[in-house]
Amino acid sequence: MKGKKKIYIVLAFLAVFCLVLTACGKKDTDNSVQEIKDKKTLVVGTSADYAPFEFPIVKNGKKQIVGYDIMIAQKIADKLGVKLKIVNTEFPSLVSELKDNKVDMVMAGMVSTKARKKQVGFSDSYFKIKNQVLVKKGEANKYKKADTDFKNKSVGVQQTTTQETIAKDQMKGANVVSESKVTALTTELKKDKLDAVVVENTVADNYVKNFPNDYEIAPAKLQTPKDLENINVATRKSDKKLITQVNKVIAQLKKSGELDKMLQKAQTLQAENK
Repeated sequence: MKGKKKIYIVLAFLAVFCLVLTACGKKDTDNSVQEIKDKKTLVVGTSADYAPFEFPIVKNGKKQIVGYDIMIAQKIADKLGVKLKIVNTEFPSLVSELKDNKVDMVMAGMVSTKARKKQVGFSDSYFKIKNQVLVKKGEANKYKKADTDFKNKSVGVQQTTTQETIAKDQMKGANVVSESKVTALTTELKKDKLDAVVVENTVADNYVKNFPNDYEIAPAKLQTPKDLENINVATRKSDKKLITQVNKVIAQLKKSGELDKMLQKAQTLQAENK
């Protein structure tokens, strides 16, 4: 019995020793920041159909993507000491692009929903939204109540967005039409192919301000749940170090008041290039 006891003690010691060696041998596998620095470029995925957050302009004969999100992305790239590269794709594909390592992060007016949190990581919020109903000029008074006045009406929403969820939940009897680009939806609204489009309040305000003869905001109120109101930078869940750096930039921009200034700048830029 004593001999067996000694064997058990030795085995237990070896097990503990192996655990210690394993722990000591573990390396930090989060190379998210270093990899970006090594390639000297921060690759950001976006969907450039959402002014003033991201939209295309032509400058000096060349097309480029600009906007509020892009300005923040540039600050993050500057923090990391690298160049910024913007990859434009359709909104429904952005999470997959991120998970497939085709981009380093996503900035596209993206709300950190519970469903998305299961797939990717998110930074601290840098913008809070509400949602509004955009309609053709002269038709706003037709739509005073969200739960009754859109019955049998065609309501456009961007595919896989919080607006799609809200429209389906709150606009009873509406025919919700989902498409990949907001610009396509607003064009169809203008051409009477849709009766309304649900967008974030800043986007709705932007359309009314820049195209006052085409659009207005309906008085129908939509409720934006707290878990659907925060816009964040999306990253891979494993990229903790990158999230830390992003959060530092967001905190600095909030403290300095630059976030508000950049939004105003983006709105002005869009107005100049409409």
